[in-house]
Order: sequence, then structure tokens, then C-alpha cells
Amino acid sequence: MHVWAISNQKGGVGKTTTTASLAGLLTARGLRTLVVDLDPHGSLTSYFGISLESAGAGVYELFQDVAAGKPPDPTARLQSTSVEKLDLLPAVMTLATVERQAGTVEGFGLVIRQAVLRLVDHYDYVLIDSPPMLGVLMVNALAACNRLIIPVMADFLSLRGLERMQRTLAMIGRSRKQPLPFTIVPTLYDRRPKVSADSLQALKDRYGENVWGGVIPLDTKVREASQAHLPVSLYRSSCRAAKAYGDLLESLLRLDDSDSEETGLKKHGGRQEKKGMGSKRYGEQTGTLSI
Repeated sequence: MHVWAISNQKGGVGKTTTTASLAGLLTARGLRTLVVDLDPHGSLTSYFGISLESAGAGVYELFQDVAAGKPPDPTARLQSTSVEKLDLLPAVMTLATVERQAGTVEGFGLVIRQAVLRLVDHYDYVLIDSPPMLGVLMVNALAACNRLIIPVMADFLSLRGLERMQRTLAMIGRSRKQPLPFTIVPTLYDRRPKVSADSLQALKDRYGENVWGGVIPLDTKVREASQAHLPVSLYRSSCRAAKAYGDLLESLLRLDDSDSEETGLKKHGGRQEKKGMGSKRYGEQTGTLSI
């Protein structure tokens, strides 16, 4: 099982759209996919047509399990979406209180990782939509994933936000005792202003091969897709954004194939050889954590 966190310490860069778009493309390949909404604003939950008020149980209850001294159990909190093979672990209104509780409960930094370990035989991919601020929820996303996807706009302020994200990555790497692989994805790209091209080049100059070679363009179909509660590839597969996200997915899958060969995992889309082996291998990929 592969776990991707989509995160940046700046809002408005397309994290939720990227999560939903990649999830839709994965399910189109027949891959069982779970999306996890760790943002108290609940944008991903709303994207799939579920209101925070009516979501019922969700991510928050996993933290309550741990606070009560029990292992986090995600199975009863999963919700299906209108997209075949795509499930959601929703945000709920009370998720915002987790940050205040974090200082009083031991082990809150590893709740999502422990929950995901219980799902290795149920999903091929888990995608986690992280909040834009550094706190226990973002730490959970970074501790649980074996690849980080960082959407970033090609402008000065986003580049500064990316510097903060790099410091957070260094901190998580020390806790994991191994570096966290990451891919920077230029999003909402407008080719018309010269500053866009200049910022994109600055991004590539600084972060090199960690920057995906393509861009996700500005596309009005993305907004229409969210209003229809569908990934853009299912809403309008011929639009520019859908094609760009398809290219991005191909690149990420190649990276996962390379990682899988190094760790002895099967190719994407395969099943684990033995029940229970997926948990061990997923744990190996995320390292030994002390958060």
C-alpha cells in the first residue's frame, strides 16, 4: 500500500483539488483508494458532497480512540463516495479541537499512521489532504505517508511558504530516521505573466529533480468539477487540468515503482503476497518514528 500526503504550509495552492484529482485517476485504474481529510475546514469532505455537520463519525474519532487508551479504528468511520472504489475518511466539525488536546495526550502525532496500518489489506492507495498550518494534524499526515506531494503556485509568496515546508520536512526526517521522499507540483499555473515563468525557473533551480517536470494549469473546469462533486478527470477528461493531472500521476507511479523495487514491494495495482505482510512493509517505508 502507498500513502501520499498532499501538504504545504500555505493555503490556496490546490491541495484539495490535487488530492481529489489524483484519487479519481487512481480509481480509474482499478486501484482501491481512500482519501483522508485532515483539514478542519473540511474542503475535501465538502468536495465529495458531504457537509461537516452531517458527516457523522470521521477523523476526529480516531484521536478520541487514542485519548481513551484504545487503538484508532478507522473501519467504522469510512464513507463511500459517488466514485467507484473511492472511500473517504471525513473531517467533522470537532476536528478543530484536536490541536488544543494534543499537549495533553501522548501519541497524538501517530494516530493516522496507526489507523492506516489497519487498512493495508483494504486499499492500494491512501491520499491524505493536510491542513496548511504546522501542528499535530500536519505532523500526522507527514508521519503516516511514504511520499509527500507539495502543490505550490509559481509566485514569490508560495516560494517563501515552501521554505517553511522544507524546515518541517527536515524535522520529520529526523523523527523518521530517514528522509521523506517529496515531489513539488507547480499548480494553478498561468503562462501569461512573465513572473510565472521566472518563479517556475527559480523553483527548478533551487529544488532540482524534486520539482515535477510539468505544471497544472489554471482551468475553469476544475472549479466546475468541484461543484459537481467529481474529480476533474471524471467531470471533463479532455480538459487541460485533467490531462496534466494524468501526466502527474504517471510520474508519481513511476517513482512508486522505483521505491517498490528498492523495498521488495510489488508494482502498483498488485496485492500483497500474504495477509499481514502489507502492514510490515508499509511500516518499513515510513521508518521508525518518535513523535
